[in-house]
Amino acid sequence: MTNKQIKTDLLILHITVLVWGFTGVLGALISVSAAHLVWYRVLIAFVTLFVYFKWKKTDIRVSREVFFKLFFTGAVVGLHWILFFQAIKSSTVSVTLVCLSSITLFTAIFEPIINRKKISPLEIFTGLMIIAGICLIFTFESQYTTGIICGLASAVCASLFSIINSRQVQNRPAPIIGFYELFGAWIWISLYLAVSGNFNQEMRLRLSDLFYLLILGILCTSVAYVAGVSVMKFLSAFRVALITNLEPVYGIILAFLFFGKREQMTAGFYGGSVMILGAIFLYPVVKNKMGRGRAGR
Repeated sequence: MTNKQIKTDLLILHITVLVWGFTGVLGALISVSAAHLVWYRVLIAFVTLFVYFKWKKTDIRVSREVFFKLFFTGAVVGLHWILFFQAIKSSTVSVTLVCLSSITLFTAIFEPIINRKKISPLEIFTGLMIIAGICLIFTFESQYTTGIICGLASAVCASLFSIINSRQVQNRPAPIIGFYELFGAWIWISLYLAVSGNFNQEMRLRLSDLFYLLILGILCTSVAYVAGVSVMKFLSAFRVALITNLEPVYGIILAFLFFGKREQMTAGFYGGSVMILGAIFLYPVVKNKMGRGRAGR
């Protein structure tokens, strides 16, 4: 793995995270419920990928074992997005995106357990700093309790499927992984909507909804999802999670541009956000210094 390839993957990941930051804005603009929104999103996304595969004449066949692994991972992906958009509709884009930063803590805990690695004290400390920031936000933004809880639960799901995908991408192309996981997410959400009786008139879209959903499904899902998974081949799940935590920065800026005063928060919110983002930016610096210290011994 060359430094040039690492820099390229990091650039791709940053652009992908910027696009992901825009999904929060789109979620606030689309009028249908979170579950209906995600149902449309993954439908557009996996159909887009299918058309791309047909155009490129790509062989998308996988073994039964791999299919079921990706299919069930799709359930986690679908749940993550439903919780994410529900958090936005229950609070604000800014609150949701900051809560999503807790993915760092959950990844620091889950990745060593799943991959049977030693837990890094530095990663745990970074995660705890993020949780402290979220607790501060909880204190000052208590009217958004439901949104904050949904945002944290969404982060748990995101952490889990990021770790799973970091292993899957070692053995198969990212677009194949994305296609089967998105298909799985659509099937699981369809089953939920059918059982709960939510295939109803509330799914009707406005013309503006259709426009925003096409952007969300094609650019922010098909393209960005595959790009995000592909870089996991050479970047660790924790490093991906750290850069993904820049999503609040991009998303909050975009939210201010689109919604103005609606996205203005209390001083406590911004204090918590500084704690979270500070931990994110300081982590690679401290880790690099620790690595140099070991190398010099």
